Amino acid sequence: MNLIVSAPSGSGKTTILKKLFEKYPDIFGFSISATTRKPRQGEVNAKDYYFISPEEFGNKLADNEFLEYEQVYENLYYGTLKSEIERINALNKYPVFDVDVKGGMNIKKHLGDRAFSIFIMPPSLEILKQRLLNRKTESEDSLKKRLDRAEMEMAYSECFDLVVINDDLDKAVEEFIKAVEDHIL
Repeated sequence: MNLIVSAPSGSGKTTILKKLFEKYPDIFGFSISATTRKPRQGEVNAKDYYFISPEEFGNKLADNEFLEYEQVYENLYYGTLKSEIERINALNKYPVFDVDVKGGMNIKKHLGDRAFSIFIMPPSLEILKQRLLNRKTESEDSLKKRLDRAEMEMAYSECFDLVVINDDLDKAVEEFIKAVEDHIL
């Protein structure tokens, strides 16, 4: 079984997934996405993402190495390499895909009933905006892009098997982990 998790940036997805991996370190394996964006401070290649050039991304795309890919922002590509499923399966773990909504839907379409998908929903766009501002990593332009994208992503939430509203982190973690236990374990 495979776990697909999507959410707008700032919804708490990374924090919730961290709790899942803390509880079940030997059961789930994080699928590392490939991206053409530059690493943020503290991010590590082949741990947080595979940071690759647009040319290398294009070569892998031409060689059919991606399970899914998406141009998330202008000239910024993200994708899931097929080799990640093989790597995680070789560890006898369940793959966990942390992807944007379109990527999540594409993986779900490919894997069918071998995947369970969860969308992490912020309580509102206003609260999401405040969370993004609290990060202190967004310019005015990038904040607008993220909020516009969040609105689009939230419209796709009904395509997922479950929606977890993160208005209280502890409750959201509890609901998320229970759903994973019920549907995957």
